[in-house]
Amino acid sequence: MQQHLQNKKGLVQNVFNQVYDKYDLMNDFISLGIHKIWKKTLINIMNPSSLNKKLIDVACGTGDIGKLFLDNTKKTCQVTCVDPNRNMINKAKQKLSNYKNIQWKISNAENLPFNDNSFDYYTISFGLRNVKNLNQALTEAYRVLKPGGRYLCLEFSKIQNSNLNFIYKNYSKIIPLVGKFITGNSQPYKYLINSIEDFINQEELIILMQKSNFKKCSFRNLSGGLVSIHSGWKF
Repeated sequence: MQQHLQNKKGLVQNVFNQVYDKYDLMNDFISLGIHKIWKKTLINIMNPSSLNKKLIDVACGTGDIGKLFLDNTKKTCQVTCVDPNRNMINKAKQKLSNYKNIQWKISNAENLPFNDNSFDYYTISFGLRNVKNLNQALTEAYRVLKPGGRYLCLEFSKIQNSNLNFIYKNYSKIIPLVGKFITGNSQPYKYLINSIEDFINQEELIILMQKSNFKKCSFRNLSGGLVSIHSGWKF
């Protein structure tokens, strides 16, 4: 499934080239800090053991998921952080310089440079929305997971409550203005809002996961469906 907005040449890469330096600050400001709770919830759902498991975190941004995973497993596991943006990877390396068991790779979700059956967990948080081809990204996720491995996706979704949706719609109008105030540029945050509005809903993502051979697919809404966590298994 091709995504129209993300297939505009260089658009997504340019967006993150403009925001990487203030990425964490804007995440905190825009979500009022709630994104940290969402990410912790993803790790709690994963409930990883501390027995040398391997996580691949795709569209890793500045490494929040990898850090939470390692902290949760007492740094006994391995993380491979993947992102298509070199600036974002460099920012993450600086942020997590004290973590030694992290491998960094510049790559996109549709063409992962790893062998089949390599990882116990695959996570992608607020990154699936930015890929050009959803089917290919899901197929690659399935390929690199080991049998028995688990796929977890944290992403903006469709709000279920009409009152909350009304509040969000009005709040989203000021996000580009906030972005311009903090970073000097409103365009990346206009893309953010448009990409959220254009993204598929919870049930549609479940169908795509099933078509990519994931089993026991489910999702959990957070914050009324503003975001959701999708889960699937490779058997």
